[in-house]
Amino acid sequence: MRYRLAVVALMLCAGATAQEPVQGDAGRGRLAFAPCRTCHYPEQGYGHHNGPSLWDLFGRRAGSAEGYAHYSDALKAADFVWTPELLDFWLANPRRFLPDSSMVVFETTPQQRADLIEYLKQFRE
Repeated sequence: MRYRLAVVALMLCAGATAQEPVQGDAGRGRLAFAPCRTCHYPEQGYGHHNGPSLWDLFGRRAGSAEGYAHYSDALKAADFVWTPELLDFWLANPRRFLPDSSMVVFETTPQQRADLIEYLKQFRE
């Protein structure tokens, strides 16, 4: 519950300073995803690696990928569903969104995040 309230509060605060949305490109997103591949695979059937599979990420409750047992306590306690907007916010603000998460977040630009998210949208049922 604590994280659900924090997510809502942070999203509302971010809305006051949000800029125009950036159009993502899946081709560029494939390249932007390269550092993420150290821990995550988005392709169906690849399963988990050092981090959970990102297959069908959007619409899934945070910290709930079946068969992945190494979530941080922060993600286990999180009470939200992944959306492109939440992923963008997390990647832009990793220390504010889930400060106790064990995930390594690389610094990204708004364009890189939009491209990465567009790329991940392809990997769904």
